[in-house]
Amino acid sequence: MDLGLRIDKAMTAAISQAQGTSEPAGTVPGRLAAALNYAVTPGGARIRPTICLSVARACGDDAPDLADRAAVALEMIHCASLVHDDLPCFDDASFRRGKPTLHLAFSEPLAVLAGDSLIIAAFEALAAAGPHHATRALLLLQLLGRHTGMPHGICAGQGWESEAQVDLRAYHRSKTAALFVAATQMGAVAAGHEAQPWAELGARIGEAFQVADDLRDALYDAQTLGKPTGQDKAHSRPSAVEELGVDGAIRRLKDCLGGAIASIPSCPGEAGLAQMVRLYADRMTPSLPAKA
Repeated sequence: MDLGLRIDKAMTAAISQAQGTSEPAGTVPGRLAAALNYAVTPGGARIRPTICLSVARACGDDAPDLADRAAVALEMIHCASLVHDDLPCFDDASFRRGKPTLHLAFSEPLAVLAGDSLIIAAFEALAAAGPHHATRALLLLQLLGRHTGMPHGICAGQGWESEAQVDLRAYHRSKTAALFVAATQMGAVAAGHEAQPWAELGARIGEAFQVADDLRDALYDAQTLGKPTGQDKAHSRPSAVEELGVDGAIRRLKDCLGGAIASIPSCPGEAGLAQMVRLYADRMTPSLPAKA
C-alpha cells in the first residue's frame, strides 16, 4: 500500500477512536470531537509519519499495524504541538495550512483541550498494541515520551524561547529534531531493530528541516506558505538565518542533508531510504528569492 494511503487510513482510525464515534449520540462533547479532526486536516506533508514508515519498511516491516500506530502517534503529537504553538500565549497565529487556526475556529479553551486530547490519543494508540507487541510497544512509548517532553523533547524546545541565552543547536534539537529522531527510531523499533543506530539520521533530518523552516520564514510570504511568516523576527526567536545569514543557512542545510544520507544504518532497504531522503532534500531546499 502507498505510504500516504496507509497513513491516511491509520490516522482516520486513530482520530475516530479519540472522538468517541462509537459512543452513543450525545454522550461526548461534539465541538471538541470536531476540533480534533480540524487539528489534523488537511494533513500537510506528514513528513514525520512518512519517515517512520519508510524506516520500518527498510528494516523489514514485520509488524505493520505497530508501525502504523507509531506513525500516527508521531503525527498526533506534531499536530498537537501546532495547535498549542498557534495560541495567543505563544505565536498568536491567525492561520495554519491555509485555514484559520483552531483557537480562532473553535475557541482558546477548545484549542488547549484538543491539543491535550491529541497527546493522550497518541500514547493510547501505542499502548493498545501492548497485548500483541508488549516489548516493542513499551519501547515506543518511552521513545515518544522522551522526544515529546523534558529535558530534550519538543516541550523543551518551546521552553528555550523563554530563556535569556539560547544555544541554537540545542534549541533546534529540541524544537524540531526531537520528533524526527523519534520518527527514525520508532520506525526501527516497530520493525524489531535497535533504536540507537537511527538517532543520527533523525537528528540530521530534523536540523535540516528546521534550518529550511527558518529560511522559508525569512524569505517567503504568507500566501506561499499558508501560515504567517516573519515570526522568528517578530517574536525575537533564535534562527539559523539570524545567526548565519541566508547563504550560511543554506550551506548548513546542505551539510545536514548530506550527512543524513551518509548516516543511514545498514539495513535491507538502505538504498530506498537514501532515495527518500534525497527526495525530501529537494523539497526542503528553498528557492531564492521568494519575496522582496
